[in-house]
Amino acid sequence: MATTEVSDPALAPVFAPAKINLTLHVTGQRADGYHLLDSIVAFADVGDVIRVRPSDQMRLTVTGPKASGVPTDRSNLCWRAAEPFDLPVAIELEKHLPAAAGIGGGSSDAAAVIRAMETLTGRAAPFDPIELGADLPVCCHASAAHMQGIGEQLRPWPLPRLHAVLVNPGIEVPTGPVFAALPQKTNPAMQPWPHGAPQMAAKSVAHTLHWLAQQRNDLQLAAISVRSEVGDVLNALSGLHQQQLVRMSGSGATCFALFLTRDQAQTAAQRLQTAHPGWWVTACTLS
Repeated sequence: MATTEVSDPALAPVFAPAKINLTLHVTGQRADGYHLLDSIVAFADVGDVIRVRPSDQMRLTVTGPKASGVPTDRSNLCWRAAEPFDLPVAIELEKHLPAAAGIGGGSSDAAAVIRAMETLTGRAAPFDPIELGADLPVCCHASAAHMQGIGEQLRPWPLPRLHAVLVNPGIEVPTGPVFAALPQKTNPAMQPWPHGAPQMAAKSVAHTLHWLAQQRNDLQLAAISVRSEVGDVLNALSGLHQQQLVRMSGSGATCFALFLTRDQAQTAAQRLQTAHPGWWVTACTLS
């Protein structure tokens, strides 16, 4: 195996934020089966933590409150993200986000590993992140973006700070069955941003919320047909005082409600957690 000079083996922890699809329009399907997407993606200030150190061989350990069931071998995207650098490392994944939850946990973890390996080796990733999945490019970007194509087309999409409550009912919703349940694969793209350049989105919470409310997640009804618990979460979020918008993220099962202030989101999260102690509930800020 090739040897690579490393900078600092005591690498600082790397944050892997939750990825939230504020919109998700499915606009087509390619001949190879990949779906075409039109989505505004934001990132939360809650997430997992990655630590990477040089080692005598590749190894992966998973700790944290959501560690149960997370693979520790090459089937984990974190392992596959580090392997092409040709430097054996020990990866520690401190898992706080639920798995198979529509918030890009695995992809964000892998993107954090890529950032850690780039710092550790002093060189850029020797592969295109899209090779590891459609969410990898935007998770490497790790800030609000307009995502199109199969995930490889990105452009910055500045957002105001949006305060949210994220909820997962403790179930996994595999992406494949949700896309299979989607009755129409060619749907309208998002409406154009009506207030001038997209940069205007960073200047008005009211305009942003109004525009987001006119968009969709085309997978939402399909996910409910696969797991009815998604509908239960959406109903609970819709009943929260002062919520501005309720929608599912990705292919589910995590859903979100947007609020005007962090205090409103935290109060709503506390009430929802009390009412549903078995659910994963957290307040956060998106950007």
